[in-house]
Amino acid sequence: MPAIPLTAVLSTLETIAPLRHAAPWDNVGLLLQPTADASVRRVLLTIDLTEPVVDEALDGAVDLIVAYHPPIFGGLKRLTQADARQRALLSAARRGVAIYSPHTAADAALGGVNDWLLEGLGAVRDAAPIEPAPPNGEPAPGVGMGRVARLDAPAPLHALLTRLKAHLGLDHLRVAAAARHEAGAPVERVAVCPGAGGSLFEGLRGPDLFVTGEMRHHDVLAKVAAGASVVLTEHTNCERGWLGRLAGRMRDALGLDVRVSTRDHDPLRVR
Repeated sequence: MPAIPLTAVLSTLETIAPLRHAAPWDNVGLLLQPTADASVRRVLLTIDLTEPVVDEALDGAVDLIVAYHPPIFGGLKRLTQADARQRALLSAARRGVAIYSPHTAADAALGGVNDWLLEGLGAVRDAAPIEPAPPNGEPAPGVGMGRVARLDAPAPLHALLTRLKAHLGLDHLRVAAAARHEAGAPVERVAVCPGAGGSLFEGLRGPDLFVTGEMRHHDVLAKVAAGASVVLTEHTNCERGWLGRLAGRMRDALGLDVRVSTRDHDPLRVR
């Protein structure tokens, strides 16, 4: 398989998830550049850059790791062997592996993580971002953080939970059900946010159902008291499945060997 310049791969990733739409607090883009003229044959996709994931990349002769969560976020003052995250970065650098993170750019994008998560609830209409991307040059309708939409066909909560479990590949979800939904009232309007949606959902009125990875206890109580139900998947379980979609788009665009990590997983388990 011929190698492709890293710059060409980055251009494709920019097309899929434009970095200008990332949250201003985020640290997205190329985080580790091994050489100025680096090239890519194999790509590994992961949510978190852990030592097992880096080992997987090195075992598979991977040239680029796309880590959804930025492994470099706050100001790093040193890189030592005393910290697992820093060891992972050093191992990648030592073997010439580039690291890229799309994070909230992938959330905001059309066809990104938010839209993929929304698909898990079935056919919808009037989908729109909860927080539209600020104007930055060209208009970007539909781009932004979170999604709110109406179901094409209102459905009982238990049916939506079945759909969501199948979409996410999960056996269990944490659910705080409103009394009216427990009594059989259908869900009509939904809101989703990958990861931690509490701050984005704060003040949002109208949805019958809120789906995210994690929320604070009192925020959940407030939604239920207002007549809405809340579904929590754990943080990365509502993000990881999108990597398969990204892998397909990268293969189609670049013809590269793109794999989704088998060692990346949510740290929390139901036992």
